[in-house]
Amino acid sequence: MSSQVPYAQRRARLASQLGEGGIAIIPTAVERQRNRDSDYLFRHDSYFYYLTGFTEPGAWLVLTAEGQSILFCQPKDMEREIWDGYRLGPAAALDVLGVSASYPVHELDATMPRLLENRRRVWFPFATHTGLAARVEGWLHAVRARARYGALCPAEQSDACLLLDEMRLFKDAHEQDIMRRASQISARAHIRAMQLSARMLRAGQEVREYHLDAELLHAFREAGSQYPAYGSIVAAGANACVLHYRADAAPVRDGELVLIDAGCELDGYASDITRTFPANGRFTGPQRALYELVLASQDAAVAATRPGSRFTDPHDATVAVLAQGMLDLGLLDRNKVGSVQDVIEQRAYFQFYMHRTGHWLGMDVHDCGSYVEPGQERQTSERKDPLSGETITNRPSRVLRPGMVLTIEPGIYVRPAPGVPEPFHNIGIRIEDDAIVTESDCELITRGVPVQPDEIEALMRA
Repeated sequence: MSSQVPYAQRRARLASQLGEGGIAIIPTAVERQRNRDSDYLFRHDSYFYYLTGFTEPGAWLVLTAEGQSILFCQPKDMEREIWDGYRLGPAAALDVLGVSASYPVHELDATMPRLLENRRRVWFPFATHTGLAARVEGWLHAVRARARYGALCPAEQSDACLLLDEMRLFKDAHEQDIMRRASQISARAHIRAMQLSARMLRAGQEVREYHLDAELLHAFREAGSQYPAYGSIVAAGANACVLHYRADAAPVRDGELVLIDAGCELDGYASDITRTFPANGRFTGPQRALYELVLASQDAAVAATRPGSRFTDPHDATVAVLAQGMLDLGLLDRNKVGSVQDVIEQRAYFQFYMHRTGHWLGMDVHDCGSYVEPGQERQTSERKDPLSGETITNRPSRVLRPGMVLTIEPGIYVRPAPGVPEPFHNIGIRIEDDAIVTESDCELITRGVPVQPDEIEALMRA
């Protein structure tokens, strides 16, 4: 299969949903200045890349309901290419990207009114590109100015994200293959960071969070990944109780745990793995007790991740196990919080587990896609949150189907507090894997790095 076939097929699928007389406008991301004379590393817009496979900045894609695909991109410019790198250019884009037509991007404003003329509806991604809505309105204004000459202006504007989000929610074989490879790279990186931590501590060397972060980055790039999929979390000791902690300079101490939440991006697709391990390669008793509780909750969530289940089922399975474990280990006092069901209903577990068990994964690490089942949006019920008192509207959660990809990431975070047993203080644990929903259950694509505590200890002794 040609490398461009998946993108052409996606463009055709989107075009078929635009409706009679529909037209869609999809820009890529813009370059952003980081500081004087220096830009941030450019990363394409995910919607645009999903439809083109094109990674250059300053490009736009226009699709019509009839299946025409028009690309606007930077023109060839030998002088600029000396400074900024190779440009594909409009002429080569026709064959390389398989589009119907291609123009220099500086012709966009002059060309768009003509393309919009006599169209019924214009689609573009809402609230994703600053100034895009105003720019579209400017093009429509130019169309309206030709009304006396018989030009018709699109009467409707629709959010292209509604169509693209649903398409991107289901990963085809091409996408799943890339995500498996990204997961393999990330798993090896986690193993290397674990082993480095134990090796340096055994040698009596000072270990800092940035040492482990550097090992992750090295492993990502060495294996061909373009970037980290997100800012890596490398949290030693009590820092693991900060959910979005970033790798910094804190010491990694013998006897403490390290939580690493890190994944690479490969060819536009993210991986997302979290592992928690003893810095020296040996769990203490309290550390292992909490770790085994989180692992048991993840096992329950994995069992609940199968076609026909709801997106919320893995989270509910996780909470049930964690709530029981919190009572059994004395994190929660039965005399104060009551039974397991009371803990769940009153959300007493929230003191130690305050996030959801997963999210969609794909081109974005928190990928697009509705979490509400289509066609059931109006089936609402209300409940009062027992912690905030806020009234929350519930809608039926998304039904899991083959091709969906999601994370499964339970955790437990124990900050010092009255009544909390001291041996558990400042322990933060999260275990996260990436799962592809299959025809019968789910495929965990990130188990190239182990989760069983004995296996973690074994590889850290290696």
